Amino acid sequence: MSENKHSQPEQLAKCRSMCRLQSVISGKWKILIIWYISFYKMQRFNELRRRLDGITHATLTKQLRELEDDGFIRRTVYAEVPPRVEYTLTEMGIGFVPVLMAMQNWSEENLL
Repeated sequence: MSENKHSQPEQLAKCRSMCRLQSVISGKWKILIIWYISFYKMQRFNELRRRLDGITHATLTKQLRELEDDGFIRRTVYAEVPPRVEYTLTEMGIGFVPVLMAMQNWSEENLL
């Protein structure tokens, strides 16, 4: 690694939380998945798939599992035929919504 102000141990410790956040929300669709679930309060798999034009079944499944593993969303399976699965935000996910709103506002002001 090249020497810079972030290569010192005390600086690396300061950016550790941002590195963790980046690893959690990295992925082309994760921010949009969280946004749609927060906006609609609850989403089913096919609802998300329709809203996320171009996402594959496998990619949506993978990113939903990762968000669930990271504590951002909750997956609820209902014992029905056909099976029904709903996705909602956890407390951590709800706590991330203000960050999403700030990102949306910044995007509207600077990128549109």
